[in-house]
Amino acid sequence: MEKPIKIILALLLILCLLDMPYSFYQLVRFVALVGFGYLALIANKQNNTNAVFIYVALAILFQPFFKIALGRTIWNVVDVIVSISLVVSLVVKPKKE
Repeated sequence: MEKPIKIILALLLILCLLDMPYSFYQLVRFVALVGFGYLALIANKQNNTNAVFIYVALAILFQPFFKIALGRTIWNVVDVIVSISLVVSLVVKPKKE
């Protein structure tokens, strides 16, 4: 279930680069909160504390209740970086210790 969530989140964040209605951005923020929260739970079950921290931080960043005003340009950069990171995490397998 982890892969589809990452793909959906990456696609939604890339779509945020387009000129969409404000309600779309609100939807993306809510979906991102739920998606990153679920990914944090999965990472916690796998004892991956670094990933848990990252996903919780992303859930807080994208949460729709207390908006973080970064400006459109910075949000676009954040969206691209997070999208690329999600896709890379699907392709690159972590090293087993």
